[in-house]
Formats: sequence, C-alpha cells, structure tokens
Amino acid sequence: MSISRELELFGNHVILGVSGTTLSDDDKRALGELKPVGVVFFGKNFIDGVAYEVWLESFQELIDQIREYAERDSMFMSLDHEGGRVVRTPLPITRFPYAMLLRSQAREVAKATARELKSLGINVSWSPVADVYSNPLNPVIGARAFGNTPETAAQYALEYYLGLQESGILGCAKHFPGHGDTSTDSHVELPVLNLTVQDLRDRELIPFKALIAAQIPLIMTTHILFPQIDPDVPGTISQPILKNILREELGFEGVVVSDDLDMKAISDMFTQSGTVARAFNAGCDLFILSRNINSSSLERTYYMAKDFADALSQGSLQQEVVTAARQRIENLLAQTPQYIVHALDKATLLRHAELAIACTF
Repeated sequence: MSISRELELFGNHVILGVSGTTLSDDDKRALGELKPVGVVFFGKNFIDGVAYEVWLESFQELIDQIREYAERDSMFMSLDHEGGRVVRTPLPITRFPYAMLLRSQAREVAKATARELKSLGINVSWSPVADVYSNPLNPVIGARAFGNTPETAAQYALEYYLGLQESGILGCAKHFPGHGDTSTDSHVELPVLNLTVQDLRDRELIPFKALIAAQIPLIMTTHILFPQIDPDVPGTISQPILKNILREELGFEGVVVSDDLDMKAISDMFTQSGTVARAFNAGCDLFILSRNINSSSLERTYYMAKDFADALSQGSLQQEVVTAARQRIENLLAQTPQYIVHALDKATLLRHAELAIACTF
C-alpha cells in the first residue's frame, strides 16, 4: 500500500485541528495528504477583537481553504460549544451560561445555539455533557454537567440534545462512561476511578442510556482508567468499556469518537505501536487530533497513520473492523447538513442574549 493511500485511509477516521486563522504549510500538507473526514475548531481559529463581519469573513475563508485542500465537499465541521467557559467564538456569538444553569430552558438554549453554529458553517457540536457532577472537587467537569444526580443530568442533557437535533446540528454525548466523579483533569494526567460496572449502571450510565434511546448519533470516550473494569488501559481504548458496555449492553449503534488524543492522559500511548489497532478493536471509530496542545502532534498524527497501516498489513487489525467503523462514519456524514457561513441579524442575537441572561435568574 502506498504512503499516500495509507494516509487517506486513516484520514477517513480523523477529526483534525488546524493551527490558526489561516492555513500553515503543515495544515495544507496534513489536509491534502490525510483528507480528514472532519475538522475541530478552537479559539485560535477566530480573529478576536475585530468587528463581527471581519472575523466572520476570515472564518469563511478558512473553511473554504480547508475544503479545498481536503478535497471533500462533505465534512464534519465541529466545535466545543457548551456554554460557560467552553466557548471558542468571538462576540457577538452568544455566551450562554454553564449547563448547570440551563435546566428548564436547555432545549430553547440548544435551538438558539444551533442557529448560531449553523451561521458559522458548523454542523457538529461536541455536546451535551452527559456526565453527572457527583464530585464537588472535580476540576474539569463541574457546572459543565446538567446535574449532580443521574436523573437531572439525564433529563436536561436529553432536552439539550433534542434542541440541537431539531435544529439541524449533530450532538455528541460525552464523556463515556462518565467523567463526573474524577478529582484530576485528563488534559494534564490520567485520572483513575475505582468504580465497578454496577457503580456505572447505578449512576454514570443513566444519562447515556437516555441519550442512546433518543438516537444520539455520536458518543465521545473518556481518557480515564477504571481498574476494576479494565486495569490495563483507559476508556478510549478499552474493549470492556466500549465494546462490552457501550455497544453490547447499551446497544449504541452510532459513531464512537475519541476525546482529543493530544490530551496528556493518553497522548503518549498513541506513540506506541499497536495502540491504534487496540482502539479500533475496542470500538472507537473516529479520532480527534486537535493539534492544540503540543507542537509535535502533527508528527504523532503521521505516526498513527503508519501504525494503522502496519496493523492492517500484519493482521492485528482486521479489515472488517475498519470497514464497519468507516461505514458508520459515512452513513452519518451522508445525513449531515453542510452549512454556508452567514451573518445573523442583530434582532436574533439580541433575543439570544436575553435568553442567556434569563437562564441566570
């Protein structure tokens, strides 16, 4: 298999980050060679401190460039856009409050958010958070969760997802099988949770079950080690967690996407031969490589593509596993709208701002 073919085959399973408000030479190379099925955007991809029409035009040019180099008409254009501190876009895009404050207005907020995302050409929101805020010392989830009990988290995460779905944005439940009870941040180290499968069933899995029943199309994994369930590897590459619990027990048939593989909790594991095969075999279909944390991550992306090809040729990864994953991705992409960047009128943005304020009272 040629190197270019290897890269493109792996690109069918990659959501890639780009480096800034314009494409660097590395971006152009990666997009042209990998042809990733999607892109994830961050604050660095928007010009801040300028007029709305200025940064919006710049962002439209960036998206046009991405499609040109990736040679894809249909892509997953994605953004972390939960509200609270997890908002990447400049003003006047609305700063909705944390999920914990939305509650009865979650669906209405999601519809307003979807309208704004569509105006940016975004078709995938990495939300809702389906974690249960059960540990008050949790440094990474906290008020990003919709509730501190499984029932409230399930109720309002579901409402939020339905608002996105009704308005044409793909939602993604995260972080499976649950990040709400940790006391460490997976961006900087690997959290460990000594929960049993029954513990998960009693609390963490309840919001995910509700969202799966509503046919949410994407579920994001978590980089947490659950030693009583799988003592060897974190959830993102764990067969007992992804295949046994998510696929078989909960019956999820959609696309399983990794949390960002540049996060410190897991990044080093993907420089080890065989990890990509292990992730596929566990049940992961799609990999986020944000290139947002360390400058060497493009090199790691190419290493992963080679590891992927080696695993296929050596038989540690069966072609039927990859084909099934790619089919799930392609089926979803075929149903995913592709939006044109456009400005929203002032009256719409004012209504959304008033809704944001109303959520805090």
